Amino acid sequence: MSKGYSHQYLKSLIEINNPNLSLGRQAELLGISRSGLYYQPSPVSPFTLDLMNRMDKINTKFPYFGSRKITAKLNRQFKEEKLDLRVNRKRVQRLAGIMGIEAIYPKKHLSVPDKQHQIYPYLLKGLTINNPNQVWGIDIPYIRLVKGWVYLTAILDWFTRFVVSWETSIFLDKKMVVNTLNKAFSINIPDILNSDQGSQMISADYIDLLKSKGIKISMDGRGRVFDNIFTERLWRNVKYEEVYLKEYQNPEEARENLDEYFKLYNWERPHQNLDYQVPADLYFKN
Repeated sequence: MSKGYSHQYLKSLIEINNPNLSLGRQAELLGISRSGLYYQPSPVSPFTLDLMNRMDKINTKFPYFGSRKITAKLNRQFKEEKLDLRVNRKRVQRLAGIMGIEAIYPKKHLSVPDKQHQIYPYLLKGLTINNPNQVWGIDIPYIRLVKGWVYLTAILDWFTRFVVSWETSIFLDKKMVVNTLNKAFSINIPDILNSDQGSQMISADYIDLLKSKGIKISMDGRGRVFDNIFTERLWRNVKYEEVYLKEYQNPEEARENLDEYFKLYNWERPHQNLDYQVPADLYFKN
């Protein structure tokens, strides 16, 4: 697993700022697995970070672009900026995997099901959504830092646009997803939970947890970005209204700022599509 942080940074953050807590407890509070403290990641070049940030902006603005169009857009940017640079599609595809952009390019043999994992059907086509907790959506976007990145998992109630729970992590793994689910389930249980077909969403831990709560499982079709349209809109808001306006120095700063943003988003930000109501007022109306 590639990581957007340095081993030295994590060690210094823990040892300097929290001298009276155990290593395991400090790692838990920071959203870091203890084993990750002993992993030595390869350094990420400034060019690669810049490339990933450019890809993130392109994907946010044009979520329907595949790797060919993203590659063409990147090379056009380099030309317009008079930079003697070019990037190929293979590199774009590799970085998309690190960033967790699952549907950024068509996979081979899409019609062949994974024998180890069941893929669930998309249940929302033609469905009228008119109640809180009828449908939730879950997704994981890439969040840039000055010298790396973190991942954000959030669960959105589709009817009210209320963000039920969220988590940040330096790891793109199922643990982050399960933690976010458990936080959300302490508030309510949805009828349907919709996701993409990312590896975290087809894991046994994810599927078993939803089944234990009696939740119907819905999954986007491969390459169908707009199957999860309300969650995609949330990510655009998060990035244009928060992430792109700031330069997070480290994972802790990203977490603190995103926590504050989601509180404002839920409790103070009116939505035009909700007749300018605030999500929390509508979500907790009954």
